[in-house]
Amino acid sequence: MNPIKSSLLMSFAEKYTVLVIGMAGSMVVARLLTPAQIGIFSIGAVVVGITQLVRDFGIGQYLIQEPDLNTERLRAAYTLTMLISWGMAALLAAASAPVAAFYGEPGVGKVLRILALNILLIPFGSITLPVLRRQMRFRALYCINVANALANLAAALTLVKLGFGYLSLAWAAVAGSAATVLVSQLFRPAGMPWLPGLRGMRQLLRFGAYATGSNVLDECGVAAPDMIIGKLIDVEAVGLFGKAQATLNIFNLLITRAVTPVILPLFAATARDGHDMKRLYLRTIPYMAGLAWPFFAVLAMLATPLTRLLYGHQWDASAPLVRIMCGSTALFCLFNMARDLFVAMGQVRLRAQLEAIGVPVRIAGVAVAAPFGLEAVAWSIAATTLFSSALLYRSLAALTGMRLTELGRCVARSAAVTLLTAAGPALLMLSPGFDDARPAVLLGAAGLAAFACWTAAIVLLNHEIRPDLLAAVRPLLRRRLSKPERR
Repeated sequence: MNPIKSSLLMSFAEKYTVLVIGMAGSMVVARLLTPAQIGIFSIGAVVVGITQLVRDFGIGQYLIQEPDLNTERLRAAYTLTMLISWGMAALLAAASAPVAAFYGEPGVGKVLRILALNILLIPFGSITLPVLRRQMRFRALYCINVANALANLAAALTLVKLGFGYLSLAWAAVAGSAATVLVSQLFRPAGMPWLPGLRGMRQLLRFGAYATGSNVLDECGVAAPDMIIGKLIDVEAVGLFGKAQATLNIFNLLITRAVTPVILPLFAATARDGHDMKRLYLRTIPYMAGLAWPFFAVLAMLATPLTRLLYGHQWDASAPLVRIMCGSTALFCLFNMARDLFVAMGQVRLRAQLEAIGVPVRIAGVAVAAPFGLEAVAWSIAATTLFSSALLYRSLAALTGMRLTELGRCVARSAAVTLLTAAGPALLMLSPGFDDARPAVLLGAAGLAAFACWTAAIVLLNHEIRPDLLAAVRPLLRRRLSKPERR
């Protein structure tokens, strides 16, 4: 099998396996702990999550893209990871009492101190994981991350049964990190140093400063709309907007998060080998467009029944917001990969500069639109997302020489596939009485129609996805045809 396709397959397998384990654990734990107990842990987890923006410091991205990754640079990365992680652990331990006092809940302090211990373990496995990604060893990453998820689940369930309550979840995180450290040693790449070092630290600090700045700005752009809506409208509007964003995020959960771990190592390897980055990027665009555009077109049509199925009728007001933002989100999917391309080409400063332009524009747009209601906010998000897409394309064209006509040729078939995919559910929704059907029935019928039309369009239009689709279907057909008939 093609190594890139094999890597994608393993990445999808890892993400979905971890997702299933996590969902199963959440469902069981939710029945064993009270909402108050889970709430205590959640507050601590949110506080720790804020430190993640600084703790990573772009070190993983640096190790993947660095053209000359030698022992000195690995030791410097190991040293910086220890300094930041252990510094954050000490800060969390020191802040545990004030944070607990602020919330009036001593349990929050206990959770923070245990999670600080968890952060102490991170340096012992965190350097190995990006190096494995750099080497495209996704089978090893599958084993490590699934071991983490299983250890976390087993520890949580065992400790809950033993009566540890909300502390079970904190200790489970420690168990998961310990599993990561232990299993990663089985796949430790050759030449990985055991001792830290300081040489090469200056280059790593320069890269990490821009990478961290970019990540912080990006997180601000994600969090700002909720904060502005809560201040200028009300908390109910925050909830509605959050549910709309969660619905749009389904594509990221199903596709983007599985593809992203492969994209950066692939781009970085291509850049190190001196190959044509424009050609590689143009090869990836039809795949993303062929998946994202039909998905968001169908989502726009089925936003109301999907919202009702996922959240209930009381969230119907979020469906129009989903429809408004679908188009810009679908277009942004084509250029979101450019951010990894910039990192792979050593242009992390450019990525930070683009975030420094795009995020303030997004925040300003939301602030101006919020007094006019949620739909105005959704339109502002759509407009600023298009603006960010234009910024990314402009930089992409400057770096690789890409032209708009080349981009248009790459997505022409995907546009036709999108129209044909949307035709199936559109015809169903026009039929008499279809709107009155239960959300599950409506979504099931419309989803099957969309999938059938998408499959037919991919094959008939000879879309770039067609070879992979047929390769996936042929073994199933052979197995079906090879079964002896029952008499």
